[in-house]
This record gives sequence, C-alpha cells and structure tokens, in this order.
Amino acid sequence: MKRSIIITLLIQLSFLANAQYQTNTNNKGDGYFLNPIFAGDYPDPSILRDGKDYYIVHSSFEYYPGLLIWHSKDLINWTPVTNALHKYVGSVWAPDLVKYRHKFYIYFPANNKNYVITADSMNGTWSDPVDLKIGNIDPGHFTDPEGKRYLYFSNGDYVPLSEDGLSIIGEPKHVYDGWAIPCDWTIECFCMEGPKLVKHGDYYYLTTAEGGTAGPATSHMVISARSKSPFGPWENSPYNPIIRTKYSSEKWWSKGHSTIFEDAKGNWWTVFHGYENGHYNMGRQTLLQPIEWTNDGWFKTPDSIKTDEPIKRPMGIVSSVSFNLNDNFDGNDLKPQWKFFGEYDTTRFHIDESGLTIEAKGNSVGNCSPLLCIPSNHSYIAQVEMFIKGDATGGLVLFYNKVAHSGILVDKENILADLRGWQFITEKEKIKNHVFLRLKDINNTVDMYYSIDGVKWNKIENSVEVSSYNHNVLSGFLSLRLGLCSMGNGIVKFKNFEYKPIK
Repeated sequence: MKRSIIITLLIQLSFLANAQYQTNTNNKGDGYFLNPIFAGDYPDPSILRDGKDYYIVHSSFEYYPGLLIWHSKDLINWTPVTNALHKYVGSVWAPDLVKYRHKFYIYFPANNKNYVITADSMNGTWSDPVDLKIGNIDPGHFTDPEGKRYLYFSNGDYVPLSEDGLSIIGEPKHVYDGWAIPCDWTIECFCMEGPKLVKHGDYYYLTTAEGGTAGPATSHMVISARSKSPFGPWENSPYNPIIRTKYSSEKWWSKGHSTIFEDAKGNWWTVFHGYENGHYNMGRQTLLQPIEWTNDGWFKTPDSIKTDEPIKRPMGIVSSVSFNLNDNFDGNDLKPQWKFFGEYDTTRFHIDESGLTIEAKGNSVGNCSPLLCIPSNHSYIAQVEMFIKGDATGGLVLFYNKVAHSGILVDKENILADLRGWQFITEKEKIKNHVFLRLKDINNTVDMYYSIDGVKWNKIENSVEVSSYNHNVLSGFLSLRLGLCSMGNGIVKFKNFEYKPIK
C-alpha cells in the first residue's frame, strides 16, 4: 500500500475517533440531557410523533436540497432521513410537518408564497412543491372535529383546505390578535409568528411566538391561548409568556417558536429554538424541555426547569447515533448534511470512487454557490483534500452569505486568502494542482493552513475573527457554515472531508 494512502487512512481514523454529533454531556449522568438537542443552525423546529417514532424538520432558507427530515426514538439523538425539497423555490421559512390519513405533508412559505409537498412514507419520494396561491408565512395545519382541514398563518388568520390538502378553498378569516406584550419590555417587534395547534382535553391550544425572532436577547417568547373551538374565540394564558429569555446574561437568547406535543409515554414537551450567548453566528439551535398541565387546564414550564441546566431524559432507552460530518465522498449521492447555497443544480456535480467533483462557477466565493454543512461546535478543525483542474479555484471557507465569507483558497499553483470577501494571493507557487486545506476555529478566531502531503501543515499569515457573521449584523436569518468552493473555469475535486470538535 502506498505511503500516501496509509497517511490518509490514519488521518481519517484519528478524526473519526473524535467526531461525534449530538447532545452535550452534563453533570447529572446518563439519565439527563443538556440542551441543545440540535447544535448549530436548526431553527423553527416542527415535530411529529408517529407511534413511537419522532420526526422533525426545520427552516432551510437558501440551502438546497432543503427540508431535511430527522428521526429519533428518544427525542435526544437524531438521524437524518431524507431531504424532502429538491426544487428551488426561494428561501424556505418555518415549515409544518403533519400526518393526515396515512399521508405525510410539509407546509412551508417561500418567496411570499405558501407551498405543500407530500409523501406516502417519511423516507419519500416527496412530491414537487405545490403552490397554494396564498401569501403570509408560517402555515400551521389543523383539522376540525369533522376532520376538515385548515391552515393558520402568522397574522392570526386561518383558511380552509381541500380534502387532499393541496389547495385553498375559501377566504382567510381573522380570529386571533396575540398576547399584548408589556410596553416596557425590550423586544425587537410584536411580530406574531409560528402558529401551532393541538387538542388536549376539552380545549384546542394555539401556541405562537412573539417579540421578534432576533434583535435583543429578550425579544422572542412563547405565547399560549386556548379555545373550545379551533376557530376561536381565543383566551390568552395567564402563564404567558410560557418561555422567554429574561436577561441577556442567560445562556440562551431569543427563545421561541414552540411546538408542544405528547410523547409515547403520555408526557408533554415543547421543542423550540434559541440563539446561544457568545455564539450568535451558529444560528438558532433546537431546544427541548418539558411542560406541565395545571389543574385549571393550562400548560406552563415546571418551576424546576431551566433551559440551560440538565433535564431528565424523556425515554429510558437511548438511541444510538452514527451520524457525523466526516465524508469520504463515496457512494452515488451527497450525504444529507451538504447543501448548495441559492441553487440545486444536479448537473454541476457528481460523485464516484475518486471523490466529489464540482464544476467551477463564478469568480468569487460569493457567487460560486458553495456546498455547505453546519458546524455543531464552538471550536473545531475542518479539513479537506482537493485537486484543481483547469483555471479553477477551490476553497475551504466559512460562509454566511454572498457578501460575508472568509477562508483559504487555492488555484493550481498558489495559496489565496479570502478575508471578508477580499480575495488575494498570500503564498505563490506552493502547489501543483493538489493540496490539503484546513480551518481551525477556536471560539470564532480562525487560523488557516495548507499541506502538500496531509501530514505537515503550514499556517498562512492570515487569520480572521468571525463572531460578527450573524443575523443581527447582516440580516437574513442565516448562520456561519463550513463551505467547499469551486469557482473560475475548470473543476475542483474534493476528497476526505474531516471535522473534529475541539473540547
């Protein structure tokens, strides 16, 4: 066996031994978990229990293929199932995952429209998106006592759906105005959103978010109302807000966008999202905590529960998790963590035994539609092996949007740096079409390296600080993601992507 192959295998084994994907350790032992249950950019969670199986989907914005569905048996450890959306329709916001008469549906807004996709199995194949021909955002599906179907929207309107759930069959009707936020609270805006309905006992419960999904730490919050009818009138809960960040010193900021649900054992939970204090650029992470029902028929957060402290696990069993970000680019398809930014062109890339080949496009990181994945740690090392053909430029970058990105790039001879969009040669004539690139991110300070053989690493002089790559600075509701770039003319081939958390 050639020395280079042995070296590559040793590097991979070293990374795999350290690479784990999922929930953090805690000081109370195996019977407890510590939030988040999805570390990194997993906003607007919509959860569905189907028997003893749990499925969840999140907003996917400009990342395609979109609407990645995850599965769990214990609500803590999750495995990707499939990407449900492959046709580009714009930036995909808060979805709603539902089951109706043995069929699965995802309702979601994009580009000022609302769409639905369907499948007979959670594994797919999922349909192309159907335009419901109605505006507004955050559709929440519910059925009335006769089994007729409706969608609520963020403005407190609802509309009737056809029996097959693929079209609107009536006019919107306004029935809910939200909960009045005290005028002296520090919030971003009233901004009611994310309506979710569930039946418990004699009441329907409408859960919404208010206060603005970003902005000040104390903005977002979870609001509850109830009614004997899914059409109102709605009575606001005396326990509002059910969940809210009260102080900017807390670990989790802007907590909101909740779905409440009953687990397979009859216990009730809420899944929601929040930004992490000090790591805002990771995006909104998925959080889980129990709720309890009061004697007078309301739900609230138990007095003993704090989002950032250990919480007793929902189930006695613990699901095993084998998923991580490491990728040899073998097989025929992209692994589910990979998303192209702003497009999904299957003719631009292919995978074979030699790796992932991406045709070059554009002349900068911002316009090359990089292939991205979500880092789930505060500190980590990411690296990849690359082959350059033609006049292409490849790169390993941290990418927020088309104007906010930084990383290390190479053409067939030179090492380049990309610092906040400023692209330049930093070391001349160091390679011949083949290189290894590495980013080392320690709490948002990023050093950049290259290697000729994958063993000896050379740090370039350029480093970057990336904490400001977040929504409160740049807007867009996005996050800072790891990206593979192929730009210019020619192709870039990628092998052996490796991700190692640094504790």
